[in-house]
Amino acid sequence: MTTVNIITLGCAKNLVDSEYLSRQLTRNGYQVTHEGALPCEAIIINTCGFINDAKQESVETILEYAQRKKQGDISRLYVMGCLSERYREELKKEIPEVDGFYGVYEQHRILESLKAVVHQDARHQRQLATPAHYAYLKVAEGCNRKCSFCSIPLIKGNYKSKPIEELQKEADYLAGMGVKELNLIAQDLSYYGRDLHRKNMLPGLLKQLEQMQAFDWIRLLYAYPAGFPVRVLDMMGGSSSICHYLDIPIQHISDRILKKMRRGHDRRQTEQLITLIKNKVPDVTLRSTLLIGYPGEDDRDFAELLEFVRETRFDRLGVFTYSEEEGTYSARQEKDDVPEHVKRERADELMALQQELSFSKNQQMVGKQMRVLVDEADGHFIYARSAADAPEVDNGVIIPRKDDAHLKPGRFYDVTITEASDYDLYAKPIH
Repeated sequence: MTTVNIITLGCAKNLVDSEYLSRQLTRNGYQVTHEGALPCEAIIINTCGFINDAKQESVETILEYAQRKKQGDISRLYVMGCLSERYREELKKEIPEVDGFYGVYEQHRILESLKAVVHQDARHQRQLATPAHYAYLKVAEGCNRKCSFCSIPLIKGNYKSKPIEELQKEADYLAGMGVKELNLIAQDLSYYGRDLHRKNMLPGLLKQLEQMQAFDWIRLLYAYPAGFPVRVLDMMGGSSSICHYLDIPIQHISDRILKKMRRGHDRRQTEQLITLIKNKVPDVTLRSTLLIGYPGEDDRDFAELLEFVRETRFDRLGVFTYSEEEGTYSARQEKDDVPEHVKRERADELMALQQELSFSKNQQMVGKQMRVLVDEADGHFIYARSAADAPEVDNGVIIPRKDDAHLKPGRFYDVTITEASDYDLYAKPIH
C-alpha cells in the first residue's frame, strides 16, 4: 500500500479539493494522510496563489519538500492548485525536482500519474482533513465579479454552481460520517445558482439542507454585498439550525475607493444592507474583511473607514493589505502608490480598534450562558466554539481542564462564561 501525504495551503476551498482527492486515492488502495509525518512514498502540495504572501508560502513549501526528496524522505512530489494553475511553466523551470504540476481542475491527471482511476461512485465523497464533527460544503467554483484587485477569476474562471441535487448527495454523505456543523463556502455565496437558473438559489439550498435535520449548525461564509439574497435573512431568523452568522466582505467604505475597486456597491448600499441584516436578525454575528492600501487610498479614505468600523462594531474582522497581483485590472491600470509601511500602519491601527471592540463585546458575555461545540482538548484546556464562531478564523471558548475533564470533542455542551479576553472567552460547564 503506497502512502501519500497531502499538504494543503490557503483557504477552506482548497481543503475541500484535497479531501476529494484523498478519497479517490483511498478508493484506489492508497493510504492517505493530511499533513502527515515523513517518510512517505509521495507528497502532494495543494497550493494557494491568491496574494503575494500566500504565493511565497507555497513556493517555500515546494522547495522544502523538493529538498526532502533529494534526501530520500519521499520518492515522488506533485504540486496542484492555484499557484500551479497560474505559474506552471515558470515553476517547472525553477523546481525540476517536482514530478508533476497540475491546475485547479486536474485531479484526474494526478490520479493518472499515480496509476489510479476516478471512481465515479465516490465523486460526492471525501476523506475529511477537518475534525470529524465539522466540514465545508463548497457550493461553487470560480467567480463572475469584476473586482479590480482579485485574481480568482483568472485562476478559476467564471462562476460554476454545483446543482442542488449534487450538493444534497454530498451533504448526505457528510451527515453519514457524523458531521454536525456544515459550513457553506464559495468565492461568492450571493451568486449561487444565477449561472444555472438566472436567480439566486441559496434559499432553496438552505431549505433542502434544513429539511435533512442532520446538522445542528449550518453556517454561511463569503457572501458578496452586492446582490445579497435577503430571503436568507428571513430563513435565518426562523431557523434553529442556520447559524445567526454572516461573513460579508465589504473591503472598504469610501465611495471613491469602492469605485476604483469595481466592487459594484457604494457606502449607502453597504450601510443599508448592514441595517437590514441587523433588523431582521438582531442577534446576528457579523464578520467582514477589509483591504487596506489600495492604490490611491489617502488619509481621508482611511479615516472614513476607521470611523465606519468604530460605528458599525463588527463582531469579527479580518484586515489585509493590498498586493499587486499579476494580470488583474488594478495591476494593469493602477500604480501601487501607497508605501508598504503606510499600509502596515493603517492595518495595525484598524486591528487595534477591532481588538478594543472585540474586548468590549466579550466583556458583555461574562456571566451569560451559551451552547458550545468542543473542537479539541489538550492536557490543560478544552477548546470549543459557539455558533458565533467559524472554525479556524474566529474566537474560541476555552474551558480549563480543572473545571471539567470529561467534555469530548464533537459534542455540544452548555457553559457559563466566566472571563473574557480580546478574542477568547473562558467558561465552565453547566452540570
